Amino acid sequence: MARFYFHLQEAGKLHTDPEGTDLPDVDAARQEAILAARDILSEAIKAGKSKVAEAFVIADEAGRRLDVVPLAVALPELLQPKTRCRKR
Repeated sequence: MARFYFHLQEAGKLHTDPEGTDLPDVDAARQEAILAARDILSEAIKAGKSKVAEAFVIADEAGRRLDVVPLAVALPELLQPKTRCRKR
């Protein structure tokens, strides 16, 4: 198990995750980010919010950026922009 941090990137700012989550590997961290993105987007839609964070930045315990997961990947394929998960 390793600890992964899910920072939210929003309007040029990075909101850091101070606690992190223990997961087996970076693939599990990506899946966790997608599940969290679904929650964030569904709550934003229910609340009528027009702005949400753009992405999760997944980092390791040393603070190294491992991946960036746009929240848009949680949308149905028809609504997704051309941007996909990309490694950093």
